[in-house]
Amino acid sequence: MITRRETGGRACWKERLLNFLQGRAVHEHSHASEDWRVLGGLAVLCGLLGFLAWSLESFAGVSGAWLVALYVVAMLAGGWDALVDVRASLPKGELDIHFLMVAVALGAASIGAWNEGVLLLFLFSLSGALEAFAFDRTRKEIDSLFKDAPKVAWVRDGAGNFVEVPVESVAPGDVIQIKPGAIFPVDAEVLTGESAADESTLTGEAHPVAKQAGDTLYSGTLNLWGTVEARVLRAVNESAQQKVVQLIQKAQHLKASSQRFTDRFGTGYTLLVLVATLLMFFVWWLGFGIAAFENAEGTRSAFYRAMTLLVVASPCALVLSIPSAILAAIAWGARQGILFRGGVAIEKLVEVDLVCFDKTGTLTTGEMSVARIESFPPGWEAEAARLAYSLEAQGSHPIGQAIQRYGAEQGFEVETIEGFRAMSGMGVEGRTGMTTCVLGRRELMLEGPMAERVRAVPEPPSEYVENWICSGDLVARILLRDTIREESRGILASLRELGIRTVMLTGDRKGTAAAVGAALGIEEVQAELRPEDKVAQIESYSNNGYKVAMLGDGVNDAPSLAAAYVSVAMGIRGSDAALEQSEVVLMRDRIDNFLAARSLSEQATRVIRQNVTIALGTVVVMTLAAAGGMIPLSVGVVAHEGSSALVCLNSLRLLFLRSGQ
Repeated sequence: MITRRETGGRACWKERLLNFLQGRAVHEHSHASEDWRVLGGLAVLCGLLGFLAWSLESFAGVSGAWLVALYVVAMLAGGWDALVDVRASLPKGELDIHFLMVAVALGAASIGAWNEGVLLLFLFSLSGALEAFAFDRTRKEIDSLFKDAPKVAWVRDGAGNFVEVPVESVAPGDVIQIKPGAIFPVDAEVLTGESAADESTLTGEAHPVAKQAGDTLYSGTLNLWGTVEARVLRAVNESAQQKVVQLIQKAQHLKASSQRFTDRFGTGYTLLVLVATLLMFFVWWLGFGIAAFENAEGTRSAFYRAMTLLVVASPCALVLSIPSAILAAIAWGARQGILFRGGVAIEKLVEVDLVCFDKTGTLTTGEMSVARIESFPPGWEAEAARLAYSLEAQGSHPIGQAIQRYGAEQGFEVETIEGFRAMSGMGVEGRTGMTTCVLGRRELMLEGPMAERVRAVPEPPSEYVENWICSGDLVARILLRDTIREESRGILASLRELGIRTVMLTGDRKGTAAAVGAALGIEEVQAELRPEDKVAQIESYSNNGYKVAMLGDGVNDAPSLAAAYVSVAMGIRGSDAALEQSEVVLMRDRIDNFLAARSLSEQATRVIRQNVTIALGTVVVMTLAAAGGMIPLSVGVVAHEGSSALVCLNSLRLLFLRSGQ
């Protein structure tokens, strides 16, 4: 591929960006932003010296060695980056755009066309500075996501003291301490202490999330107020934040199909241009009788025409047109909580015309909430809720956590529970005073003294989960259900307006799935599906001509994600299997980001088409014009470098899209 490559010990701006995205040469980040300034400074120096030389020649009649020296220094300034690259690439037998530019500049100087040579190198270095600025801005957008990543952690040593160590040395099972205002360095489970976390870096939501014993802390999130001790769950390179980093790093390995087209341009194309230019030189000289090297009045020499053709046939803008747009789109998406794993997903997402949703964790939050409480006989609902809250005060089961949230909202006080015992998979029990309290599944109650009263109550509608509580003469049940994501309705409506069909694929019972589907207005519901059934369903849609996107978050969603045309994982907290199979990750766990991802895909695809049209159009039109001898070298230079700068600036627009655009 024609690009600015590493030369000697100096890594160029584009290579540093790719190194960053691929996880290499992190220590060079601070130098990358300097490249566009260096190139810009050299371009300005080239332009000023060239203008000075032209002015002295045109208006003061200066000539001779001093004038030539000014032009030479100007050309050295403008062509320095190209010369360094050529020096490194020629011994390897590689020819690229830098070689062509140096060849044209030397050719122009050899026939006395100093002005055109300086103009070429001025615009070439200025274009390089603009390209470097565009890519540096993209790098900074991504870099800003991780600038606050912790470098150290406080780990308990063998003597029970907490010592500061590099975060890379923290291992699963270690006990760490996190003080108020500090960033959680790794994923860990709270052992002692209470606090709240700002998880907006992962979820996009700024409200505090309570943390107590048994809760999970996510790396890269902020400890708001309490000191906690926690057991490390995963090494730093496997943490939630590092999942984001790794996904972005892998993005560059998956190129868009249109980008593969531009990758074909390299030494072979450069040789083709050189051979074609040489042939045209002889055609003009021997075939048409045009002077080989000396410009006659009103007629440009064959060599001059060959230099012009060499410039306009160089595909610099075409090579830059697609990767510049892809990188800008990846950077904007990452800033908004949307991770594209390469350009392929960006191009494919806009083609989707059917979206399959998993239910739990995708259309719903995956968190249970208390819908209502029923007592038998009525009137004991508040007492039942209060006892359930006390029994589940330290529970970590999803149902227990839902009861905890409900009790906290109601302002209940936690009563002292004696003789507490958890019955795995069934429920919990304890005593308040001399009275035994049991909280758990219907099956548990059917074995106790209240079995007849429980059996007399019909089972709830299928969308609910019931949890019974019995204490003395009190018999009640708590009805819970999965919480529908508030944004789901609007997203589904928007997809229908775009003409995109929506389907729910879930393993839940038909009644539960139908209730959620009706509440959301989804077009089709397929329930009680095993993972292989979901795959078969997606394959059926694909065979019928649909381009299917699958949204899921669980291990059981991984096969169907792999089967889809575009796979989308919900949330950076999603299972590793789901993330591994996904091409797009909505890392803030917000389903409405799917629309933003599709909009970005549409915008990026439009920019890519514009860039390719500009680049190819310029090459074709200017090559024909140069072959016909209709344009001077200066016009070819402006068209070539102008198109290169234009496609980069056009791609840069993607960084400034508004959210929701």
